[in-house]
Amino acid sequence: MTYTPVPHVTQNWVLSKPSARGRRGVVVSQARSAAEAGVAILDAGGNAVDAAVATALALAAAEPWNSGLGGVGFALVHRAGQAVAEVVDFGPVAPRRLSPSAFRLTGRMKRDLFAWPEVEGDTNIHGPLSFAIPSATAGYAHMLSARGTLPLAEVIAPAIALAKRGLPQDWFTTVKVAASASVLRRYAESARIYLPDGLPPIAPYQGATGFFPLGGLADTLEQLGRAGLRDQYEGDIAAAIIADVREMGGLLSADDLRSCQARIRPATQFPWRGRTLQLAGGLTAAPTMMRVLEQMENVPVGATPDADWFVGFGRAMKRAYRERLDGLGEAESETCTTHINVCDAEGTMVAMTTTLLSSMGSRVVLPQSGILMNNGVMWFDPRPDQPNSIAGGKRPLTNMSPVILADGNRPIFAAGASGGRRILAAVTQLMAFVTDFGMTLDQAAHQPRIDVSDPEYLAADQRLGSDIIDALTREGATEVVEHGVLPINFGCASAIVVSADGVRTGISDVMSPWSAALTQA
Repeated sequence: MTYTPVPHVTQNWVLSKPSARGRRGVVVSQARSAAEAGVAILDAGGNAVDAAVATALALAAAEPWNSGLGGVGFALVHRAGQAVAEVVDFGPVAPRRLSPSAFRLTGRMKRDLFAWPEVEGDTNIHGPLSFAIPSATAGYAHMLSARGTLPLAEVIAPAIALAKRGLPQDWFTTVKVAASASVLRRYAESARIYLPDGLPPIAPYQGATGFFPLGGLADTLEQLGRAGLRDQYEGDIAAAIIADVREMGGLLSADDLRSCQARIRPATQFPWRGRTLQLAGGLTAAPTMMRVLEQMENVPVGATPDADWFVGFGRAMKRAYRERLDGLGEAESETCTTHINVCDAEGTMVAMTTTLLSSMGSRVVLPQSGILMNNGVMWFDPRPDQPNSIAGGKRPLTNMSPVILADGNRPIFAAGASGGRRILAAVTQLMAFVTDFGMTLDQAAHQPRIDVSDPEYLAADQRLGSDIIDALTREGATEVVEHGVLPINFGCASAIVVSADGVRTGISDVMSPWSAALTQA
């Protein structure tokens, strides 16, 4: 007998993720404890902006590998009754003293995660030279001062409580820490926190999950609660950051922090199926999403997404990515980002994407503050004289893509995702499943998808029908993959939908074990 093994399947089960439905506030996050923080703020009388900031601050303690005080991001805020959403841009900016001369090239290309030339010691990927200005907290500060209703002390309280409790010591934490352990061990404070006894923390064999402390993070959050969020840029926390960076040989300066401010502008608007899609624009995935949607106008829409629709979507994605990569020079691939959606009882919606860029960012925890810093310099081409080359004070192109769909003045759909280049395909398909095919949000979140993250690459969920997979294979090279926890083959998308009768439904990424959508009682 000749036996040919079938492809390995990691997950021999069927997973589903519960949605949340109600007529008041909804919060969706990639960590349930952070979503609980957001709902607590709504229950305390806060609005969607208060809740979104509380959720983001809580994620610094609840999901530290994806975002936090050392991160960057973008938010869309569409207030109830407002004609157009506004963009809060706290995206990455290079330190003013940063120069390509700080990064010596090896003459080889990186072939694991990135298409950039390799830098000696990967100093653009991890360590103190990889820090972009950590602008997330500046974004949150603006959101609260301009649109929030509660005092900072209340909004930040859940994050402080979570930081004091510590990070859950379960299997998912083990996986996330282990994935970065080979680099975390190079930096003393990172190793002290995340690699006790030199190894990743593991869950107990039985019984309740334990927790482990996150260095100085709780103290830093308490200081920010007392002194204000701008203390990270102008006060004691800023001084601690700069002292640690200087000791490590980094280029981030006190002037970089003092000048860090969120940029505010109207959302980019794009007509779609009789409604208005609002995007963050600028140096995000928004221009590429609009090019995809322009091409999808002529793709027939049937009762369900069929082979012709997926082939058409794949073609549109490949063309749009070819234009993006040729014209804009972006090359970032694998990221660990997080996305938050909030809708309050008044109908205000917030869609916010924040990131450290790579999982665990720079892998550097600053000893005095406990802040895990981003590695945003990795977004830049390390070669000089290129469209996306490193330069002091420059902003790179990113893949973040928060969206809000409005029906007239009423925001009805907020969505976003984590996953680097996979974000665009995930968000666009999730929206299409709801708006074009009339799926419920539950159906859309559980519908198998494809991913196109490169002009020459298409991945298809193995759960798609053989007719769809065969059609995609005839069209071009197609890799059939699992949609699982790890490897991460598809973007981690989440959304909130508000129906015509006012019912709000939220759902988080099906394959993210900690994620949740929660509503006010």
